[in-house]
Amino acid sequence: MTTAEAEDVAIRGLAFLAGDPEALGRFLALSGIGPRDLRNAAAEPGFLAGVIEFFMADEALLLAFSLNAGIRPTMLAAARHALAGAAGEEF
Repeated sequence: MTTAEAEDVAIRGLAFLAGDPEALGRFLALSGIGPRDLRNAAAEPGFLAGVIEFFMADEALLLAFSLNAGIRPTMLAAARHALAGAAGEEF
């Protein structure tokens, strides 16, 4: 998976979270980001990887997103790997 494809998965994940106020609230609380800061935070390095990590930590949410997005759940692991490589990080 390319970095661009991984970013697309993460952006789709963020859009999915936006449609689920409870999950979005948990994400914001865990990330320490306020609702008004979300757009600016999305441009920060590592933010999209954090979105993927959030899904990876909640199997039910990961499966719901995967079904909604029409992608295999394993694609999130591939996206995480691609984003980690792009940021020079290890998760």
